[in-house]
Amino acid sequence: MTDASFLRVSVAAVLLLLLGGTVPPAHAQSMGASPLKRSLPPDTAITKTDRVTVKGEEVPYEVTTGTQPVYGDDDTAVASLHYTYYRRSDVDDRSGRPLMISFNGGPGSGSLWMHLGYTSPKHLLISDEGYPVQPYGVEDNNQSIIDVADIVYVNPVNTGFSRVIDDDTDAEQFFGVNADVDYLADWIDTFISRHGRWRSPKYLIGESYGTTRVAGLAGELQNSHWTYLNGVILVSPTGLGMEPAGPSPRSEALKLPYYAATAWYHEQLPDALQSRDLQALLSEVEDYTIEEYIPAVTRGGFVEDARRQAVAQQVARYSGLSEPFVLDHNLAVPADAFWKELLQDEGRTVGRLDSRYEGIDVTNAGSEYDYPAELTAWNHAFTPAINHYLRDDLGFTTDLQYNTFGNVYPWDETENNTGAQLREAMAQNPYLHVMVQSGYYDGATDYFSAKYVMWNLGTRETMRDRLRFEGYRSGHMMYLRSEDLATSNEDIRTFIEESIPDEGTPARYGRNR
Repeated sequence: MTDASFLRVSVAAVLLLLLGGTVPPAHAQSMGASPLKRSLPPDTAITKTDRVTVKGEEVPYEVTTGTQPVYGDDDTAVASLHYTYYRRSDVDDRSGRPLMISFNGGPGSGSLWMHLGYTSPKHLLISDEGYPVQPYGVEDNNQSIIDVADIVYVNPVNTGFSRVIDDDTDAEQFFGVNADVDYLADWIDTFISRHGRWRSPKYLIGESYGTTRVAGLAGELQNSHWTYLNGVILVSPTGLGMEPAGPSPRSEALKLPYYAATAWYHEQLPDALQSRDLQALLSEVEDYTIEEYIPAVTRGGFVEDARRQAVAQQVARYSGLSEPFVLDHNLAVPADAFWKELLQDEGRTVGRLDSRYEGIDVTNAGSEYDYPAELTAWNHAFTPAINHYLRDDLGFTTDLQYNTFGNVYPWDETENNTGAQLREAMAQNPYLHVMVQSGYYDGATDYFSAKYVMWNLGTRETMRDRLRFEGYRSGHMMYLRSEDLATSNEDIRTFIEESIPDEGTPARYGRNR
């Protein structure tokens, strides 16, 4: 909507009120022959002001929530993405002010998780360990990074309130690894131009499948939109195309350190291990996984009987499982079986995305749990909070359902080279840094596999120097635990500080001359 058209609408609304009428909500449509349809204006915005105290400093900010079009090949709007943008308001010159662009995953998940759980000035009401509480809602987030960076939370097509404009639009241009990266890069380009952020240091942060998204975007923005980043943050990363498709012995073997962390948390390990500090224990299990476990699993049925028995014994010791159970799975226990088996004697399951959470199945029998205990708890807390905040606090009125998880299938997984795209972007851009953040109790994108991804990004010394890993005693959304919320946000602050070069520092390799 242009300024002129907005003024005309505003004047009309005032006149209507003066005449005793009412202003129709944003979702209302004019009466006509066509049936009413839930839809969203493709280009609109609502801005409010607020302030939050971060690290003892009161920070004023503007928050804008609205929609911005996605343009097709003919420059016609084909979809509209809903976003929420936080901008510190006491900054006059934004040339040195970082901009953080935030995506969640799924790939059909809305941006609510990191929006209300992690970095923004608002945080949902939950317990200190991340469990739902009533009444639902939000509070100030005193750990927010708004003190050091502006943040925009983006909902891709069919997530949040984001939708296609024309039902006849081909979904293939949105729902796939490379299609997703392509249209989102163009959308980001437009957003940067609209908000005058070309000179700002720029960052991408993605969680879960969002890490696939931002890894690909780093390459696409750089190579097709000439937009160079200072940093990419991978929260609970996927394999980024570096893992073989589907389950594999290697991927199961990489989960042993995660199994050990989960068993330690639930006090299922032998006393000699249970009494140790978690970090020291995991270091030992990681070494064993690399040096002994993976080579044995690689041999499959041809591993010697004595070695098979010794490995089964050690895997059982580290994982809290029985030797026969490990042997029955040919040494590589699938994650589904682990979540069901670990606490089976106590009649409970453990969560997939965060194994601190416990569930109760109808029966103890079976090879997998009935429901994900952690995701059920998160949906319980986040969905009412995001709907209340956007609609009631920010005044974004619509009859559309906020898609916590939207339909984006079939999703085209072919030619996922996002890890290679990120690695190439790092090689081309000496300014570009990458940070990996993982929770030790995450069984979906386990922390040791995340280290594997990082190791394979850092193939050259100059890249290794720009990569860092941070682990937390939480799960997939490690920021839900209050202690880790503070630590992980502080890690982002440090990452931003370290990835912005001194003024005038050339982006170059080689000797200084």
